Amino acid sequence: MLDVVKKRQILVIGHNTNGCTPKHEKIAYAIGMEIAKSDSILICGGLGGVMTAAAHGAHDGGGLTIGIIPQNDPSMANEFCDVIIPTGMGLARDFLNALSADGVIIVGGGSGTLSETTAAYMYKKPIVAIRNMGGSVASFIDGFIDQRENVLITGVDTPQEAVKKILELITA
Repeated sequence: MLDVVKKRQILVIGHNTNGCTPKHEKIAYAIGMEIAKSDSILICGGLGGVMTAAAHGAHDGGGLTIGIIPQNDPSMANEFCDVIIPTGMGLARDFLNALSADGVIIVGGGSGTLSETTAAYMYKKPIVAIRNMGGSVASFIDGFIDQRENVLITGVDTPQEAVKKILELITA
């Protein structure tokens, strides 16, 4: 019998096109590149902003990228998604994103990012967030979303630290 080793699946979430700055894009791209170097699979929401930048970085690094999009039309996904999962579920797809991942990395983000973060939090997925990116999750970095203290949202400062820390948390 063959021993099959499951690759780690890391979800990268953050600002969509609206609110995504060049700084967010640069960091997300570097995170994607680091994910590819770690031989992990990058999962994202498949659309613009941080999702495109992270997928672009992973793609350029020779990694595999998966875009789980809210639409039912695969052509809506960004060009760096190798595998596109068109859910047709709208915002409910945030739970699919979170549950498909072994761990989550956050780069800023708005209410959609907060939705994905809370889904991951409820299911006790490891979560790492880049500090000083603003967004809806900023006040929870280095803390918890609620009194249940399901999982610490670990703050880091660089893309390299983000991937290193999420891999440690996944294997812990």
